[in-house]
Amino acid sequence: MDLTLIGHDDRYAVEQLQMALFPEGTQGTAVSTLHRGAVWLTAKTSITVDNRTVTGCRRLKATEETVRLRRRALQQSYYLAAVQLLPEIPAWGALSGVRPTKITTKHILEGGTEASAKKLLKDVYYVTEERRALALDCSRSTVRAAKLASPTDLSVYVGIPFCPTRCAYCSFVSRSVGKRTELLEPYLEALLKEIQLTGELLRNSGHHVRTLYIGGGTPTTLSKDQLVRLMDAIGDAFDLSRLLEFTVEGGRPDTLSEEKLIALRQHGADRMSINPQSMMDTVLRASGRPHNAADVLRSYRQAEAAGFDAINMDLIAGLPTDTVEGFCRSLDEVAALSPANITVHTLALKKGADLFERREKLPTAVEVTQMVAYANETLRSLGYKPYYLYRQKYMSGSFENVGWSRDGMDCLYNIYMMEEVHTILSLGGGGMNKVNFPDGSLRRFHNPKFPEQYIEMIDTVLAQKQELFSLI
Repeated sequence: MDLTLIGHDDRYAVEQLQMALFPEGTQGTAVSTLHRGAVWLTAKTSITVDNRTVTGCRRLKATEETVRLRRRALQQSYYLAAVQLLPEIPAWGALSGVRPTKITTKHILEGGTEASAKKLLKDVYYVTEERRALALDCSRSTVRAAKLASPTDLSVYVGIPFCPTRCAYCSFVSRSVGKRTELLEPYLEALLKEIQLTGELLRNSGHHVRTLYIGGGTPTTLSKDQLVRLMDAIGDAFDLSRLLEFTVEGGRPDTLSEEKLIALRQHGADRMSINPQSMMDTVLRASGRPHNAADVLRSYRQAEAAGFDAINMDLIAGLPTDTVEGFCRSLDEVAALSPANITVHTLALKKGADLFERREKLPTAVEVTQMVAYANETLRSLGYKPYYLYRQKYMSGSFENVGWSRDGMDCLYNIYMMEEVHTILSLGGGGMNKVNFPDGSLRRFHNPKFPEQYIEMIDTVLAQKQELFSLI
């Protein structure tokens, strides 16, 4: 859909909402206008689709204008126009960001009540009742997690951007290793240098590591010996005496073995992710996942035997060839294992993923709606609660990804990372460091995206880490 701006240049704010509300490929035009009068700032949107034109309008007192309130008025006017053309009310209303719960969490932490937070979502952002409740559930977990953190706390992410093969829906910056492992060793050597320097900088900074997460890619693509070297380096470099949790993203069952799981647990990891995505073998094959449901069960039992009592399992609603019945069966089989966390993703068709161009045999938006509804109802009935969520572009049905947990089993790193509660130090290729300042501002430092670049630029990465520590 074509978008024209008149009287302002806040394209990103309006365009992101347009992408969230209208399916990709929608033919039409939208005109977003801002008029500044002596008393009022007036935002007006006109949208034409299929020869039907609708309008929406919001006003703001000129004396109250800020960048945030101006953009809010522009988005509200766009939403009020668009909703007249849409077949149903959008679940997240006029919200276009990936972190909708930041609004309710901030409101509560600044002294608001849950009731006033819900009213804010309803009256200002037009969020539906179901999503308002979901946001408040997650904000409760964030508020609890924030109270565990002090100004000198931070989290550490260690990235291993390698996978044995690339899944059809994946667009992450990672290398498919297959039988080629020549990059793994030089990458690990560079990473160990960054770990060592970061540990030295941390010891002199007065900051404390509260959560640690090894993610990817698939970290367990590394051999058992390589994982041991990595874990030894982490233990030597960092003071983990105040650590609340230590998570390893096992991810793909085809990369897990009994010896790897035992080694990780013996080196201090206490949370493990084993992600089937589906328990239907036909769906796994269509998604490019080489494992089967039996492999998931094997890996889960091995992780339990190794001593992991906090295990997360991911499922994706909307995978190719999946059906509502198949997704519900997958959820039931995973829930029967009673893991600490179950994360329900909604398929996002991302640029760079095979499925972005080859959209074959995908469930309809109606079917995805039924899948998500079943997951929400079933997990609540089993005693799970939503503890964090985020949205993505191009998601089926414009839903969200939701992490569900048993009482007391929230993954704190997920909350700290997504809600930006405190500083996140990211090590490895593709890592993004987030430095939080006392005034609430945030600054990002990016490591080189690709493993080859990371290896070649390791000296630059180390210099950047030193610069980063001059700020915290």
